[in-house]
Amino acid sequence: MPFTIAIDGPAASGKGTIARAIARHFGFHHLDTGLLYRATGAIGGDPVQAARALRPADMERGDLRSAEAGQAASRVAAIPEVREALVDFQRRFAIQEPGAVLDGRDIGTVICPGAALKLYVIASDEVRAARRAAELGADPARILVELRERDARDSARATAPLRPAEDAVMLDTSALSIEDAVACAIAEVARVRAG
Repeated sequence: MPFTIAIDGPAASGKGTIARAIARHFGFHHLDTGLLYRATGAIGGDPVQAARALRPADMERGDLRSAEAGQAASRVAAIPEVREALVDFQRRFAIQEPGAVLDGRDIGTVICPGAALKLYVIASDEVRAARRAAELGADPARILVELRERDARDSARATAPLRPAEDAVMLDTSALSIEDAVACAIAEVARVRAG
């Protein structure tokens, strides 16, 4: 049985960094599901058609980590037909042997509700804005406004809103170093795998 880990949370909370580290540590496959939406938004045109025609190469574009791509991702992710087009891809990915780590906004609630472990990674708005601003070389005040707009849009959408699964383990990374956050997450995985 493959071991599936669902990691959700808002932008710049640390979920992607944690997901990549867990996958590396345990030899699992990793999917940053946000890249699916970022690529769909970046392609432009009809977002539903873009989602249906998405290829792995589309997720290797150099502009997918930009603030603009993040905003576009949030807009197209609110379209139910786009989400539907990308669900099967994600679910197939999640059942790869020996295991898979998927990070996004609705992994534990919609994509993999039966995941062996669900983590919900959070951090304060100010910490997240500072992290994203440092990553992009942008103004933290502007990034803070954008993150709050995106959080509101992601949490209020009718289809698959951003929220923790009922059985998710909460991990607040506000005051944690990357190493400490990863260590906490790896300990949770080890605990669940040990039974």
